[in-house]
Amino acid sequence: MTNHAHAQNADLLWRAHTYVAAAQIHLQDNVLLSRPLSPGDVKARPAGHWGTVPGTAWALSHIALLSGTGGTELVPLLGAGHAGVAQIAAGWLTGHLATARPQFTRDEQGLVNLCRSFPEVAGLGSEVTPALPAGDFLGGRLGGCLPFAQGAALAAGPDRVVMPVLGDGECETPTTAAAWLAAHALPGTPVLPVVHLNGFRMGAPSLLAGLDERALTAYAAGLGWSSRTVTVPDDGHEAFHAELARAVADTLAGRRTVLFVRCVKGWSGPAAVNGQQVLGTARAHKTPLTRAASDSAQTHALEEWLSSYRPEELFTEAGHPGPGLAAALAGTAWPRLGARRPAPAPRPTAWQQPVSFADAVATVVRSHARAGDFRVFSPDELASNRLSELAGPAWTTEVLAEEVLGEQLAGFNAAGGRGVLISYEAFAPLLATGIVSLLKQQRMPGAVPRPSFNLLLTSYGWHNTYTHGDPSLTTTLLALEDPAIRVLTPADPARLAAVLDDAFTSTGQLNVIVAGKHPLPAVPADTLRQELDRGVAVWPHLSDLQPPVLTVVVCGDLPAAVTAEALPRIRTELGVAVRVVSVLDLTVLGDPAVWPAGLPAGEADALFGEDAALLVVTLGHPAAIWSLLKARYPRPVEVIGWRESEGPRTQQDIAAAAGMTAEGLLAAAGRLLKARSRCDTW
Repeated sequence: MTNHAHAQNADLLWRAHTYVAAAQIHLQDNVLLSRPLSPGDVKARPAGHWGTVPGTAWALSHIALLSGTGGTELVPLLGAGHAGVAQIAAGWLTGHLATARPQFTRDEQGLVNLCRSFPEVAGLGSEVTPALPAGDFLGGRLGGCLPFAQGAALAAGPDRVVMPVLGDGECETPTTAAAWLAAHALPGTPVLPVVHLNGFRMGAPSLLAGLDERALTAYAAGLGWSSRTVTVPDDGHEAFHAELARAVADTLAGRRTVLFVRCVKGWSGPAAVNGQQVLGTARAHKTPLTRAASDSAQTHALEEWLSSYRPEELFTEAGHPGPGLAAALAGTAWPRLGARRPAPAPRPTAWQQPVSFADAVATVVRSHARAGDFRVFSPDELASNRLSELAGPAWTTEVLAEEVLGEQLAGFNAAGGRGVLISYEAFAPLLATGIVSLLKQQRMPGAVPRPSFNLLLTSYGWHNTYTHGDPSLTTTLLALEDPAIRVLTPADPARLAAVLDDAFTSTGQLNVIVAGKHPLPAVPADTLRQELDRGVAVWPHLSDLQPPVLTVVVCGDLPAAVTAEALPRIRTELGVAVRVVSVLDLTVLGDPAVWPAGLPAGEADALFGEDAALLVVTLGHPAAIWSLLKARYPRPVEVIGWRESEGPRTQQDIAAAAGMTAEGLLAAAGRLLKARSRCDTW
């Protein structure tokens, strides 16, 4: 097909795409303009984001047409959640929306149903949705689309180009800004960003669009990217299609290329409303016609606006795509990310007895990496975390930006790849926004299961400097009460190896594994199988045979070591029967109505003792444990965990101030037994 023919099809697609987007924001009836528009046809309170639609629809139309020519799959991703209006319009035109929600058929009644349903759209919402093409990245985490696309492209294969469509405001975010440089750590990755320069963020001019052509080209070149720039609609469909094809060819040839698309914000919509300029201003961000149901001038303006797309040329009287539009749609393709190979079968758990943290991690990681489709992401800390042997292979990526690496791993997962991000515990909170958004996406209608997002946190604050103590990521995540979350605290290298092996073959989970790199005493392996299967087990080697008066709940390696040190003094000085229970998965402490691994009351009593006082010793914030326990245990309970100090202190002083010492556990046990005695007298 010639570029001219592509241009004709692109124009049909763009007009239909933009018309449906504007209609779904404003109309509730007369959706094909088969008669003059009346106030009753218009929503009393239209809601939706208009400004990004024209440029986004233009880019998506051309990408779908070029992808439909065969050979190379072009996978679009929408960086801005507000572009969901355009995505939903495209989904209605292609029929993908009707597949997800049958009431939105490709006819007049289906469009009426869509317009009346928007912005709820039968539970899909008004923003980018995973139920439709271009929705593999959830645009709510502004700035993450470019590194997400980079990670996806690592698993894409040579015949697929991942195309993130970014807003110029996104390019001001630190995650996007760092991702341009991060591409140098991923040579040959087929990613072609399309940057939509419409001149504005939500409420003010964007910085990138303010650069002239020379500065814009220099900016991209300085970061190691060649660039092409097209102005829409001045250059026309034919020129745009040719530039897009050349950019795809450059990308496939291994040249990092970005396509800048200049498009006035709100182009093709009202130029002015009530005497105020709209076109090319921040007023075009949302719909500029908010009173079209009650203001006759706005009603007329809306009719002129919608009529400008000539819907009578696009649709039949029944609302089906007309012959020209139908032919254009038939020539499009909308590929999605996803695994191209079957998921690996669960493997036998790694039962070897590693002698150190480094041995455990390196052995399991290398085993999975040999199987293919596995990668390690780390922010320049592998050597510091005693994992130097993982720093060299081609399946390892090191970039000093947790947010970028988190998105790259999420994109790699979305394309079917498996992997792990290894980081300092102190810097992991930088990942919170991206992870929360990822969990939201996986809960949305239309989301498909992906390989688990695995995060190994080490070098925690107990063994580090004052500035490097912050376990708040796990606190944040547990507060979400999302059943996909597991916070895993292996007590020794053997348990760490088993946990990693299990996590790397799991699907649909967020596995946060917290393990220290420093040598600590090993623990007998006789309960390892139970800990892995159930997330919790009684440790016979540290427990008395008789029913406990005090139960110490151990969550992690350092708590295990401190507990073992404290037990002789607790037994000698307090003279009580003690049981030690190891918790491998923190969520077992939570309500089973929320957490899949949560302990029912009867099982909890059997493990902890029916009336024993509970001393929980954890690596993270006590608040994280309390958020799980809530009021489920009507007995004396105390939690020892991380506390912020007033300033720099020695490691010993940090532990002592938090009670994470033998003396601290002894004192806590004494307080609990006094509280238990008072309870017995009531």
